[in-house]
Amino acid sequence: MKFKIIITVLLLSVGLVSGQAKKWTLQECVMYAVENNLTIEQFELDLENVQLEKSDALGNFLPSLNASSSVSGNTGLSFDPTTNQAVTTTIFTASGGLNSNVTLFDGLRNIHRFNRAKLNAIASQYRLDNLKDDIRLNVANAYLQVLSNKESLLVFKAQFDVTQQDLKRTKELVDAGVVPRGDLLEVEATAANQEQQIVNAENSILISRINLAQLLQITDYENFDIADESFEIPPSDVLTYSPKTIFDKAVTFRNDIKFSELNVDLAKKDLQISQGALLPSLGAFFNYNTRYSGQQQDINFTDQLWINDGISYGAQLSIPIFNGFSVKNNIQRSKINIDKAKIQLEQDKLALETTINQAYVDVKSFSKAYEAAQKTLEARRLAYEYSKERFDVGLMNSFDFSQAQSRVDDAEAQLIRTKYDYIFRLKVLEFYFGLPITLN
Repeated sequence: MKFKIIITVLLLSVGLVSGQAKKWTLQECVMYAVENNLTIEQFELDLENVQLEKSDALGNFLPSLNASSSVSGNTGLSFDPTTNQAVTTTIFTASGGLNSNVTLFDGLRNIHRFNRAKLNAIASQYRLDNLKDDIRLNVANAYLQVLSNKESLLVFKAQFDVTQQDLKRTKELVDAGVVPRGDLLEVEATAANQEQQIVNAENSILISRINLAQLLQITDYENFDIADESFEIPPSDVLTYSPKTIFDKAVTFRNDIKFSELNVDLAKKDLQISQGALLPSLGAFFNYNTRYSGQQQDINFTDQLWINDGISYGAQLSIPIFNGFSVKNNIQRSKINIDKAKIQLEQDKLALETTINQAYVDVKSFSKAYEAAQKTLEARRLAYEYSKERFDVGLMNSFDFSQAQSRVDDAEAQLIRTKYDYIFRLKVLEFYFGLPITLN
C-alpha cells in the first residue's frame, strides 16, 4: 500500500510540474480515497495487530524454553553448592540451567483462543471493508455534488448570455421609443441577478471541490478538479425488485452484517474460554541444572559442570475447587455478552432494512420528482417563448417578462438538482443490491 501511495504522489507531482492539472474521474476518486484515507490506514494497522493474536494463540501450544546462569562470591560462613557442606572461607560459585514447560491440557482454552483469534481477524477485515464501502458512497455523493454545481453554472451562464441578447434588443427598442426606459432597467436587474447566480454557483463549485478533496485528503485545492463529465440517468432494473428482495440479498454480503454475525461467534468463543476454567489443567516440565565451586580446585571448570549436573522432570495437575466466584461470574458475563451481540445483530439488520426501504422510497420519489421537473421545465420554456414573442412586440412589460425568465431559471436549476439526487439514490440502492458504484 505504501508503494502505491508513493507512486500516486509522484504522478501528481509530475502533473503539477508539467502545468497540466489532473482531471479526476469518479473511479479514480474512489480508488484514491480507499488507498489513502487515514482512517482506513488506522483500521489496516488494527487488522495487522489482530492478526498477531493468531501467532500469540499458536505460541500457547508450544513448549517454553529458558536458560539461566549466575556467578557469585561469598566470604565467611557459606555452603558449597557442589557438596552442600559449610565452609568458612572465600568461595566463588557458578550455576546454570535450562528449563522447559508445556501445557498438555487446559480445558481446551488454548484451542478456543486460537479459533477466536482467527474469527477476530476475519471480523476486523469485515470492519475494514465496511469502512471502505462507506467511503465509496461518501466520495460518490461528493463527486456528484461537484457535477451538479458545474452543470448549474453552465445553465446560469447560458441564461446570462440569453439575457445579454435581450438587453441589447431592449436598448434598441428604448432608443427607438417602442418601449419605456423602465423595461430596460428591469432587464438590467435580471442580468445583475443572473451574474450573482453565476458567482454563487462558482462558489458552490469551489466548496464542493474542497469537500471532495478533503475526502481524498488532497490539500492542493487550487489544482484539484474533476473530469468534465456529463451523466444522464443510467439504465437500471433495481426497481423491479422489492425492498424485501434487496434486503434479503444485502444481508448475505453486507460487511457490517457479517461483522455483527462474527461478533456473536466471538462472544460464544469467549464463553467457551470462560467455561474451560472449570476443568483441570495439566502441564509438564523439564529442568537441567549444573554448578561450579571454586572450593574444588583439583577439578577444572568444565569437568565440574559435567560432574555436578542433574535433570528433573514431571507433570503438574491443577484442579479448580473454589476461586471466589470469579470463574462463575466470568461465565455469566460471557453469556450476557452473547445476548448483547445477538441483539446488536438484530438491530443492525433492522437498521439495514430501514435504510434499504428508505433508499427504495427515495429512488421512486426522486424518479417522479425528476419527471415532474422535466415537464415543468418544458412548460416554463414554452411559456417563456410565448412571453418573449409578446415582449418583442410590446404586448408584455419587462417585469412580467423577467418573471417568465426567472421561472425558467428556477425550473432548470430544479431539474439539475433532482437529476443528480436521483442518480445518487439510484446508485445507493444498487450498492445495497451488490452492484459496484459506476455512472456508466
